[in-house]
Amino acid sequence: MKKRLKTAGLSLAIALTTSACMSTSPTMGGSSGNTIAGGAAGGNASDQNAALEKCDQTLGTLSIFEDRNDSWWYHYQSNFPKLGSTVPVLRTMIQQSNCFVLVERGQALAAVNRERELMNSGELRDNSNFHKGQMVAADYTMQPSIQFSEKGTGGIGGLVGGWTGLLIGGAKSNEAATTLLLVDNRSGVQVSSSVGNAKNWDFDAFGLGFFGALVGIGGYSETPEGKVLTAAFADSYNHMVKALRNYKAQQVEGGLGKGGKLTVGS
Repeated sequence: MKKRLKTAGLSLAIALTTSACMSTSPTMGGSSGNTIAGGAAGGNASDQNAALEKCDQTLGTLSIFEDRNDSWWYHYQSNFPKLGSTVPVLRTMIQQSNCFVLVERGQALAAVNRERELMNSGELRDNSNFHKGQMVAADYTMQPSIQFSEKGTGGIGGLVGGWTGLLIGGAKSNEAATTLLLVDNRSGVQVSSSVGNAKNWDFDAFGLGFFGALVGIGGYSETPEGKVLTAAFADSYNHMVKALRNYKAQQVEGGLGKGGKLTVGS
């Protein structure tokens, strides 16, 4: 076991000294993919992560609800105030997958409504076509949340001795776990839920900043927390898409919401 750790540690140390890279890319769950990039337009996507699950057939329309009154949002904003809303990256990821058509129900909806107000006031040109009955209903609502996001959750250096242990003595892992819920808007029934996770590693080579002085980047290089969270959400979404491919509606004898099977004694 110690021999394998030393070998792995030496390989890692060599990689650090040759590439001057002080952190790794985050991975989605146990996959080799990392995070979300590229763009989407309609059902087409460009430069998307190959590890992101795709749908051949779109499942319906979707809005995203980010509950900023929930406890996870307070923790998220307190610890990562520069990251902002989770919605933009989720929207890109979902459209790239072609699993849902996204409809706006967030802050941009105010801009949509302003155009309608201008039309109603008579300021827009004739034939601007902003009449009633054109907006698309959201079949489903997706609700994201962050269950866990911490820096320095684990280390390597203490497991590897000698020169190799000195080289990677400051290795620390960063981890995140996220949840996605999918609710049917007409019935209020939860259709799907999923949990995902991601991890990356930061390194303090030589533990004293000496290596950092050699390469001019300091002793400890932080990978942006947003990349780990994005990878965790992508992992959550992949799990959800896999489950939805084999979706089977739950049935209750007598019909949903009509008493159920669990009786309560008088």
